[in-house]
Amino acid sequence: METIEGRKKKPSSKSYTTRLLEGGVDTIGAKILEEAGELVEAAREEGEAGRTHLVHEAADLAYHMLVLLGYCDLTLGDVEAELARRFGTSGLQEKASRSDPPAGGEKNG
Repeated sequence: METIEGRKKKPSSKSYTTRLLEGGVDTIGAKILEEAGELVEAAREEGEAGRTHLVHEAADLAYHMLVLLGYCDLTLGDVEAELARRFGTSGLQEKASRSDPPAGGEKNG
């Protein structure tokens, strides 16, 4: 996160992170969607090469997620705190407690 914060404060024309930050949510979000798809594809690959590819794609997805969090002035610590808050709560119970219905306007059971 220090590198991301550094690029926010002092952009570099040679930095991929700077380019993402300058593109905002749309640019970063598009990369997250792309990397998530590549992660799932890599998970289907077998053998040691598949495992190596999966780790590579997971790192790419994690990096882009961290850039988005940084863009939104959030940290991995904020995410960790939310996960800690949820610990001990059933995932279904936590999902049902949310006030926002899923897309489409209806709560699914």
